[in-house]
Amino acid sequence: MLLNTEQAHPAHAQLDTYSTAALVDALAADQAGAAAAVRQAGPALALAVDAAAARLRQGGRLVYVGAGTSGRLGLLDSVELHPTFSWPHERAVALLAGGEGALYRAVEGAEDSREGGAADIAAASVGALDVVLLLAASGATPYAVAAAEAARAAGALTVGFANNAGAPLLAACEVSVLLDTGPEVISGSTRLKAGTAQKIALNTFSSAVMVKLHKVYGNLMVDVRASNAKLMQRALRLTMLASGADEGAARAALQASEHSVKLAIVMLKAGIDAPTAQARLAAAQGSIAAALAGAGAAATAG
Repeated sequence: MLLNTEQAHPAHAQLDTYSTAALVDALAADQAGAAAAVRQAGPALALAVDAAAARLRQGGRLVYVGAGTSGRLGLLDSVELHPTFSWPHERAVALLAGGEGALYRAVEGAEDSREGGAADIAAASVGALDVVLLLAASGATPYAVAAAEAARAAGALTVGFANNAGAPLLAACEVSVLLDTGPEVISGSTRLKAGTAQKIALNTFSSAVMVKLHKVYGNLMVDVRASNAKLMQRALRLTMLASGADEGAARAALQASEHSVKLAIVMLKAGIDAPTAQARLAAAQGSIAAALAGAGAAATAG
């Protein structure tokens, strides 16, 4: 049976005859289906977020697994977590069929290797606290399916992302996220709408997890890693927005806190020094709101 993602798109049988404007419009317009598919998968994504956050609070890792486009999308999500949320590099692992060389060009037979999938999970020492995200547009990639089976056997939480209903990968995982994007404008080119849906789903999943782990205050990205001039300015702006402090006070707090936006906000709003703010954040598991509530309770008690 031909997979939905491999079917010829019924609306674009004459694609090669389109004018340039019509061609661009057809390709761009079809991408809207990716966002719709992710919203349809919302309940499954919410289940995955809550299950993942519970394990990550205990020190687990996010492990992304895939081949080809799917593997590269997983890698992209993994590397963006550190600058965006200060998520430790060692707790965001990306496994790509064929290894690092497959990042730039296809490695012959890598995605068809069940042995490779199981071996990469073993080499990464995947365990019970880890959250393993497995991606495959077809949902039948042997490398990804075998990796899912090995990760689940090791006790990890497995979350499968696939673009075809009834896919083996979805059956192999504890949580199944079906991104039902259907046929592509260019038949079978799943780097298009299917890939876009995977990217949106990963953005949604990892961002929601980080919110649950107190990496966001209100809707402000307060655990940003200020590693360059642009991010230093962002850290200053976020500190001012969250605390209501002026630029001078915000700069001073950031300098005293080694440019930690979270620490600076707690210092400014609670009127305390950096070590005290650090202790209160630690006691509140990184939650600014809880740390400030604790500061208020302490002041009342005093």
